Amino acid sequence: MKRALLIMAAVAAVSAPAMADEALAKSKNCMACHAVDKKLVGPSYKDIAKKYAGDAKAVNMLATKIQKGGSGVWGAIPMPANPQVNDADAKKLAAWVMGQK
Repeated sequence: MKRALLIMAAVAAVSAPAMADEALAKSKNCMACHAVDKKLVGPSYKDIAKKYAGDAKAVNMLATKIQKGGSGVWGAIPMPANPQVNDADAKKLAAWVMGQK
């Protein structure tokens, strides 16, 4: 019984931050155009993480794109600016995106 509780606690600890950041992405309307594992209007978060894997500047660059928008990297449809996202949340979201595998 104790072992089962420890396993459940460990799973909750690992998945809680991911779920919290997904909740943040939903609350900031990111999920209207992006999904974790499939292309919608914009690329999937997994594709973004794959494209920028190994780039030490990726989190900061993505945080800026989250707030200010961008165009041309993933095709003709531009990503609109999202000024409702503050600096801390933008970095948290960008780090979460880069953690998608």
